Amino acid sequence: MTYQNFSLSQLQAIDSAHYLHPFTDHKDLRASGARMIVRADGPFIYDSEGHALLDGMAGLWCVNVGYGRNELAEAAYEQMKELPYYNSFFRCATPTPVLLSKKLAEIAPNHINQVFYGSSGSESNDTALRLVRHYWALEGKPEKNIIISRNMAYHGSTVAATSLGGMSGMHEQLGGAVPNIKHVMMPYAYELALPGESDHDFGLRAAKAVEDAILEAGAENVAAFIGEPIMGAGGVKIPPASYWPEIQRICRKHDVLLMLDEVITGYGRTGEWFAAQSMGIEPDTITTAKALTSGYQPLSALLVGDRISKTLVEKGGEFYHGYTYSGHPVACAVALKNLEIIENEGLIERVKNDTGPYFAKMLKERISGHPLVGEVRSFGLMGAIEIVKDKATRERFQPEGSAAVAVRDHAIAQGMMMRATGDSMILSPPLIWTRETIDMAGDRIAKALDLALADLSKAK
Repeated sequence: MTYQNFSLSQLQAIDSAHYLHPFTDHKDLRASGARMIVRADGPFIYDSEGHALLDGMAGLWCVNVGYGRNELAEAAYEQMKELPYYNSFFRCATPTPVLLSKKLAEIAPNHINQVFYGSSGSESNDTALRLVRHYWALEGKPEKNIIISRNMAYHGSTVAATSLGGMSGMHEQLGGAVPNIKHVMMPYAYELALPGESDHDFGLRAAKAVEDAILEAGAENVAAFIGEPIMGAGGVKIPPASYWPEIQRICRKHDVLLMLDEVITGYGRTGEWFAAQSMGIEPDTITTAKALTSGYQPLSALLVGDRISKTLVEKGGEFYHGYTYSGHPVACAVALKNLEIIENEGLIERVKNDTGPYFAKMLKERISGHPLVGEVRSFGLMGAIEIVKDKATRERFQPEGSAAVAVRDHAIAQGMMMRATGDSMILSPPLIWTRETIDMAGDRIAKALDLALADLSKAK
């Protein structure tokens, strides 16, 4: 039996009766009913009532090659026929994770040559936490186990990943975080820069907060700093150009490892394979997932630098860690084909030289002047629109986030799927977007802003 045998109301009733959604107010959802997305093609998704929506979020930051890619379905099908599953325990391997590891080492920064697989970014950030602490123990410094993170960081939803993240609402529901994780200010100049402070100086000050935390804890006790190159789920917060070079200098000075979370930015979104390459960062670990398979299969890959992997291999003995689906052969087959598509179609070069700059131009020329917009910002094909009540004072609407939700709802009604995070509207479209698609998005966002402004004006 398929979903076509059910009406929308029937599917919504079943959904309400049995399905607990992620990051959802379940009482609110059950009052309104879920939108049923039933198919997708290229840059568009379609609901059960036949409405087409331009997908401005690439699913959930992941569908980089767009929808309807038969090559990926065929890669999964062929692998399922040959070997649907076998594990990587028992001193065994299967060919696809072996070949995928070789490919990832080729496209990663030069000092990164080893890979550990999971099924989600959350799992791989758990792995990164364990691996970094294990590394220092193997080096005879088990006391180096404090991790420095940032407020509003998002590193996943498992217990360890939530602890690494800096979202207070998630911490409140956790009921006890993993110990020895400390959080400092985020590099968010729009709200945190001092009057008259330049972006350059703010970036240095935000980096100094990391150094201050290291010194407060004692460098001999700090294992690593973890950060997203661009804070994604926290609102596409792009640090000043001065930030990451200073972070790297600080980490090297104090012999603190650098963990980079590229679950969102990896595999082309910033105009390079990894944001580490776009921003000149040399991390010890890179957490990746999402666009590794363009979301067609669940797969994550923790890329491990030579410093850590050498110690793990030579001094580590057995690493007591792993997952049933580590290196799943079907997921890895899809990933190999997905990376081939990205490469063969020149999607990364397109983002870097064409659509990324055009996307930034659209936001600046079409969106930034709107009365509701305090700031637009973008890097490659990810961007944010700050919603404000007063452009000059940067005053927000109350309650917090309500205006962004109004914009989001109008955007969806106009055929534009966007996400509201706090008072930010965020965008992370498939890399297959063209100038025409970007223009279409601009039209629909501008209309949504106009409609939201009318509603908000009436509510005053």
